[in-house]
Amino acid sequence: MTPVTNIFSVDLEDWFCVQNLNGIIPRDQWEKCESRVERNTMVLLDRLSKHNVEGTFFVLGWVAERYPDLIREVERRGHEIATHGYSHQLLTYMTPEEYRADLGRSLEVLARCSSQRVQGFRAPSFSVTRKTWWALEIMRDAGISYDSSIFPVGFHPDYGIPDFPLSVQQLPEGPLELPMSCAEMFGRRIPCSGGGYFRLFPYPVTRALMRQCNSQGRPVVFYIHPWEVDPGQPRVQMPASKKFRHYNNLDKTLERIDRLLEDFRFTSVRKLCPQV
Repeated sequence: MTPVTNIFSVDLEDWFCVQNLNGIIPRDQWEKCESRVERNTMVLLDRLSKHNVEGTFFVLGWVAERYPDLIREVERRGHEIATHGYSHQLLTYMTPEEYRADLGRSLEVLARCSSQRVQGFRAPSFSVTRKTWWALEIMRDAGISYDSSIFPVGFHPDYGIPDFPLSVQQLPEGPLELPMSCAEMFGRRIPCSGGGYFRLFPYPVTRALMRQCNSQGRPVVFYIHPWEVDPGQPRVQMPASKKFRHYNNLDKTLERIDRLLEDFRFTSVRKLCPQV
């Protein structure tokens, strides 16, 4: 069988932007934090260059506004630029008007530091759910061709649509949807999309789950954050469960990415889905 080509994506944000730290480091304190996003993104770019892989970078507008040359370097290296919104505010806590403004601001910022037409969006913490379904029309009206924000699971408190199809779907209300990837085992959906799942599961588990998806003809939508390759990032006091999810195995991520890029084929959304 011809190997399935998967999608490699990066949610380009700094370590203090994550939802786990929301409430611990308020947005009005971000400017005071030590930024590590340039160094960490360059580490990822070098790994992708080593394996000759093009990826899709979902860029946070707040970061792009402060580090436009970093986004230009991502583009110069041959990667696709997409948007992660501007403020990293979950759609769950936004009104439609606030989301429209946030998305518009992110697109304006990216237009200043990239020559690409931004076609893709990923919501912070995958917060396109049944409660925020209204966001799809706003994306479409803003010129977004595809979304990659829906996690087809039901166990997570912040995100998920448990009955959403596992494969790529054209949504009548909005853009093409590339849901985050899960394998089905024993009647359960198990994420194999990257992020915390990539760090917490032993690598052979991730590999087996991804191979199952590929055996069914489904490309895996994989994602990682720049801060996940940075074991030296500042440590913040937080509840034990969040601390475990955020910091565990940061020192193993790069080695696992190397193995991943050797074991599977990857490209960007624009290359895999030229219809967008």
